[in-house]
Amino acid sequence: MSIKTLFLDAGGVLVHPNWVRVSEALREAGVDVSADRLAAAEPRAMHVLDEATIVGATDDRKRGWMYFNLILEQVGVVRSTETDRALDALHDYHTEQNLWEHVEPDVVPALASFRERGLRLVVVSNANGRLRHLFERLDLARWFDALLDSHDWGVEKPDPRLFQLALAESGADASSTVHVGDLYYVDVAGARRAGLAHAVLYDPASLYEEADCPRIMRLADLTGWLDAIAGPA
Repeated sequence: MSIKTLFLDAGGVLVHPNWVRVSEALREAGVDVSADRLAAAEPRAMHVLDEATIVGATDDRKRGWMYFNLILEQVGVVRSTETDRALDALHDYHTEQNLWEHVEPDVVPALASFRERGLRLVVVSNANGRLRHLFERLDLARWFDALLDSHDWGVEKPDPRLFQLALAESGADASSTVHVGDLYYVDVAGARRAGLAHAVLYDPASLYEEADCPRIMRLADLTGWLDAIAGPA
């Protein structure tokens, strides 16, 4: 099978919250928790959120801030007026700049390797209208043929329409497109409903062993998976 296009989720795959900034905001509000502990709790909190009942009953904006309270719960911090004050300040920053501003060291080399293979790269993300601003600020926009921010299109994953819009914007074909995301009920289910050739779950903490889809733990692992499905040259 010839794969020509990669759809990539942004938050949780290409970019992550700036946990140093989050830790500092909490400390200013009188809550002491390290950036490392917050980062370690992120996958578990996302796994809790990734339920069909939650996804179906909320939108990305509501899930986003529920997620921070779940992370605090995971590290043993009780929600309080202090934590709410810190999260309010972070929300203000996110509205202007987008808090998902940390890029893991392996992301750019992986994107370069995908480009070397001749793949078309497209971001398909539930975001807040500041995705392009963020990717330009982080010097990531140059790697992509199209960036789809759900806020700009008025529809978000798992609705298949966002994937279909991405196909139209990038000139891609569903039969030769793979989507990679970190939420089963948002990314995998949505991509399948849109008729994409494959949906791959990004699972760095190996929390989805029961999932009925391919899983990768690092973005670079996608290269080996692409070689495997392509078969012998």
